[in-house]
Amino acid sequence: MAHINSICVYCGSRPGRNGRFKIMAQDFGDLLAQNNIRLVYGGGNVGLMGVIANRVMKQGGKVTGIIPRHLDEAEGGWKEATDFFVVDNMHDRKRMMFDHSDAFVALPGSIGTLDELIEVITWRQLGLHNKPIVIVNIDDYWQPLFALIDNFIAEEFTAPETRDLFHVVPAAKDVIPLLKSLPEIPLITKNTLI
Repeated sequence: MAHINSICVYCGSRPGRNGRFKIMAQDFGDLLAQNNIRLVYGGGNVGLMGVIANRVMKQGGKVTGIIPRHLDEAEGGWKEATDFFVVDNMHDRKRMMFDHSDAFVALPGSIGTLDELIEVITWRQLGLHNKPIVIVNIDDYWQPLFALIDNFIAEEFTAPETRDLFHVVPAAKDVIPLLKSLPEIPLITKNTLI
């Protein structure tokens, strides 16, 4: 597979109650910096987003933060990032994050994280990109999502191959080895998944 120069990480703007999530975000930040992989993320300095961005920078890595104007004004973006962009709205943010990334990783988060993750999975399903998508299922955090997707399949609203649009790993340390092992992913030319 092509070398991964940047990874977009979707994760919570809160730390969550499970202390392992913060440790995982720190560890993944270390791995990104050690492997010279740029972090692309939502631009905030709060929650797991702030944890991973600060860690990448502390370890000498590079960070691209992208935040919509209304969130920058309300919460304050993390302007210490290597590159920091303020955009007009959430749609512009998600598109710019997509354009700056070679792969996508979802850590624990809430509705915003889910929205971003589902969008890149949907774009993959529609053949709009062939970038890898990895979900870190630490402590079975994402199990309810997988159950919902299995229900979509059981109710015949989507094909079983929908589960092949993304990869699942139990820990952040597994992400980079997985990405390095993947073959080039072909674009979907005939959409049989809808």
